[in-house]
Amino acid sequence: MTIVDALLWVAVPYVSIAIFIAGHFWRYRYDKFGWTTRSSQLYESRLLRLGSPLFHFGILVVALGHIGGLLIPKSWTGAIGISETAYHIGAVTLGTIAGVGTLGGAAILIYRRRTVGPVFSATTRNDKIMYVLLIGTIALGLGTTVLGNLTGHPHDYRETVAPWFRSIFYFQPDSALIKAAPWGFQAHVLAAWVLFAFWPFSRLVHVFSMPLGYLTRPYIVYRTRDTRLGARAPRRGWEQVP
Repeated sequence: MTIVDALLWVAVPYVSIAIFIAGHFWRYRYDKFGWTTRSSQLYESRLLRLGSPLFHFGILVVALGHIGGLLIPKSWTGAIGISETAYHIGAVTLGTIAGVGTLGGAAILIYRRRTVGPVFSATTRNDKIMYVLLIGTIALGLGTTVLGNLTGHPHDYRETVAPWFRSIFYFQPDSALIKAAPWGFQAHVLAAWVLFAFWPFSRLVHVFSMPLGYLTRPYIVYRTRDTRLGARAPRRGWEQVP
């Protein structure tokens, strides 16, 4: 293993994971009131209603696909009767649709953020960096997958990228596996690690905000101001309008 390989495929993943975990702890501990998406819905809602669901549902499917593809070994899906051909067709079809939807939704949100004055004014430099990293990572992954299938030479990442990813958590990283993947997959992986390292310091922390308190909070009691239903007499000099 060369020094460059050790740096890119061993050091970078562990540093990114450490920053991801420690950064979220620090953010929650010292910037709890900043743990928010800084919603801009009050400024504009028409484009938001279209772009936000498209982006969020798309990225959710993309994330679930990555979790399944990276963490579930190829032998496991084969053991339950899913052939490689069936898995590949399903993964590519669903992944492409989700990826295109995610990028489409992101394009609408970025257009909205750039053209709506109040939304643009509320955009920070941190937001711009986040958009570049997020869109760049998604575009690299989608482009590599689509290009490989269009050229007729799709790469089976479950034989290279996935086992390398799992080896990191075994504390036995095998850089030879990721080195065997095409450069597009390698660029996608490196961009993802940079994104994860930046994650705790951006608005992306809202992914881990779950309104669980809504499940146990008491009902909100609304009381009528109609004096006919209460015991208080109407004020003198005022006539009640029916």
